[in-house]
Amino acid sequence: MSLPPLKIVYLTSGAGGMFCGSCMNDNALAKALIALGHDVQLVPLYTPIRTDGQDVSEGKIFFGGINMYLQQKLPFFRWLPRWMDRALDQPWLVRWATSFGSMTQAKDLGALAVSVLRGREGFQRKEIERLVEWLAVDGGPDVIHLSNILTAGCVPLLKERMKAHVVVTLQGDDIFLRDLPEPYQTQALAEVKSLVPHVAAFVVNSKYYADFMAEYLGIPRENFHIVPLGVEVAEFARGVGFQPAQEERSQESGVRSQEEPTVGYLARLAPEKGLHVLADAFILLRKMPGMENAKLRIAGWLGSQNQQYAEEAFAKLKTAGLESAVTYVGEVDRKGKLAFLQSIDVLAVPTTYKEPKGIFVLEALASGIPVVVPNHGSFPETLAELGGGLLHRPENPQHLAERLHELLTNPDLRQQLAVAGQVSIVAKRDIRHAAEATVEVYRGVAAVGE
Repeated sequence: MSLPPLKIVYLTSGAGGMFCGSCMNDNALAKALIALGHDVQLVPLYTPIRTDGQDVSEGKIFFGGINMYLQQKLPFFRWLPRWMDRALDQPWLVRWATSFGSMTQAKDLGALAVSVLRGREGFQRKEIERLVEWLAVDGGPDVIHLSNILTAGCVPLLKERMKAHVVVTLQGDDIFLRDLPEPYQTQALAEVKSLVPHVAAFVVNSKYYADFMAEYLGIPRENFHIVPLGVEVAEFARGVGFQPAQEERSQESGVRSQEEPTVGYLARLAPEKGLHVLADAFILLRKMPGMENAKLRIAGWLGSQNQQYAEEAFAKLKTAGLESAVTYVGEVDRKGKLAFLQSIDVLAVPTTYKEPKGIFVLEALASGIPVVVPNHGSFPETLAELGGGLLHRPENPQHLAERLHELLTNPDLRQQLAVAGQVSIVAKRDIRHAAEATVEVYRGVAAVGE
């Protein structure tokens, strides 16, 4: 006998107008859960989400970024009538206000982060009350899924008002916590640890992150459920096991000739994503045999807070005489991303932090593009499972250059990795698989709670 569909509310945190890997993953997962027949509401917190695919999120926002910020800074705003709060929560207004960056950066949000984690004891109590009242309509959902632990200050009140099971995905929460200035970092970490007993299950995308966060947050390891990251494979894979020959690729889509081996970078232009490491590695790569005509193509969102950083990386390449070899195509939507991936021979995103997800790796492999990524975080287990790439020593431009040279001068190896990675992604990492595994987590915590 088939089980009845679940009523799920998925709370996802917007990222202030940029394409965000977590937002895109949450949105894709919600779509896949809906396709499985479940009743899913994807609800943005703080800001509207921005995804490069079909956006299935609700038009309303809770914990509106402007309201939360003003209620932290100015006591008067903690007592505004709700009609005024709703006016400040207009998606277009929140999107505009957060585009300046100061309302989305951890270094500026220490006091606010701690206050939100304190829930009803914090300055944003009325925002939490509004969310809980909305969720409780018609008895509330079966499952409330939070996309990170930093919004979990509302969970104790949720548990009091309804019977829903609370699931939290951890997907980079430690990065935000470690970026908070003191004393807020210590205070926030203590608040997070106090919320752990209120959560039925924690979802992570890799064994690495489960082990790390179990120790970092003091969560019993058995409370973790590993749901491997998935992508909407059909949009990226042009044919299972088929990697088009370089000379067959369309010149109209910006693809270079076979004599111009091309390295790609697809991520935010930010220090933690390692653009500066790749710039140094590309300078070294161009000096290696057969790489005299190598190209570097860069795509990704550039926030105002990282403008100087990016300019310094580009200036370094220009000083090395490589300005004409480098192309920055800017931020790309889904269509632009698909075209970008088909215009490169290998993808390299040398993150300086231990990446818990790495959605760009799956997108590249699904597109038949091998990757070179650092030997840390989730990358080693991802490549061990899926194949499709090589590892390099973290923050080591010389070793990264050597790995890129190894791939770009060996078309047979490149083809072997491309086919292996694409076949594995199709078989194991379609977003439907992630949705089915997530439903198993939901069913499991519901069974325990009965």
